[in-house]
Amino acid sequence: MALGDRAGLHRGAPEGEPLLAATDLVAGYLPGVNILNGCDLVLHPGELIGIIGPNGAGKSTLLKALFGLVNVRSGSVTLGGEDITNLRADHLVQRGVGFVPQNNNVFPSLTIEENLQMGAFQAPKKFAERFAFVSDLFPTLAERRRQRAGSLSGGERQMVAMARALMMEPSVLLLDEPSAGLSPVKQDETFLRTRKINKAGVSVVIVEQNARRALQICDRGYVLDQGRNAYSGPGRQLMHDPKVIELYLGTLAADVDAASHGPLLPPTSTS
Repeated sequence: MALGDRAGLHRGAPEGEPLLAATDLVAGYLPGVNILNGCDLVLHPGELIGIIGPNGAGKSTLLKALFGLVNVRSGSVTLGGEDITNLRADHLVQRGVGFVPQNNNVFPSLTIEENLQMGAFQAPKKFAERFAFVSDLFPTLAERRRQRAGSLSGGERQMVAMARALMMEPSVLLLDEPSAGLSPVKQDETFLRTRKINKAGVSVVIVEQNARRALQICDRGYVLDQGRNAYSGPGRQLMHDPKVIELYLGTLAADVDAASHGPLLPPTSTS
């Protein structure tokens, strides 16, 4: 889908009412300076969608605008048809939206278990039930529950951050560059965890610089450029789209070339 082709904006999306939707979002950090310039996004129940694009395209800003961390100047965000534009992040958590930031995403002085307790602070009576749920997804958490988060590797910290966001039983999970700074092996583990979370019934929006791996696991993807939607479609189609490769100025092309010489993550059932 070309920039401005609004009729094809959500190509490949399933029918029915979206779970989460953003329409014509304009947002930024400084007065008079917009990072998002009319951005759109649709997430349906059960989907895993990816947001990719060049540095400075507005990917993380879009995620933060969805979660109430960046002021939306115009446009709207809805959750299950309810307007949640600029709603406070703690209220969004209560409504079933989880968020994992790229940096500073664990409490290093606390144990793994204490980090997860912080995730369930709004519903402490659910802790045992939710701890069992995340431990089933990530067995290492239960085995090392007494270990301080500050002693964990980057990949292990990311696992704790994801688990903490799941403690409030979200229907939507927003992930901001979860593979950043990780080794290739740990990146693959992170993407596999992301898909495991999605298959457990959580709809996921993932922002990623690692475009190839993100598009591999996504049902659909959005490519942003200068705060606008440039392209969208099924993940694997975008990964091999010459126009998307051109937008990346060779970055994605190198990834696709590498993909032809090595194993890929198994495809999703829908893309």
